[in-house]
Amino acid sequence: MNKKKNEQDFLNILREINKDSDLSQRDLAKVIGLSLGKVNYCLNALKNKGYIKIKNFKNSKDKIKYLYVLTPQGITEKTKLTIQFMKRKMAEYDVLKKDLQKKKKEG
Repeated sequence: MNKKKNEQDFLNILREINKDSDLSQRDLAKVIGLSLGKVNYCLNALKNKGYIKIKNFKNSKDKIKYLYVLTPQGITEKTKLTIQFMKRKMAEYDVLKKDLQKKKKEG
């Protein structure tokens, strides 16, 4: 799988969990725009890396529900991924800016 794409998906999931830790996988999939299977894959990968803890509890309807909690390592990883994302976007911006300046000079 594409490492940058996975990192972006991980970052998006970590951000959403940070905002609302009791979102269901289905809700995460809708908010982020990923398939339910991809969200499940990412959550398991994040859990295996020690970035999130998955706790289950029963809600009032006696159905199992999960609570996703960022670990200290998960918070550090979210920060690292955010910085990497910002660096990529700034580099893309610089390239676009140079292209526009070059086109202005040519035309």
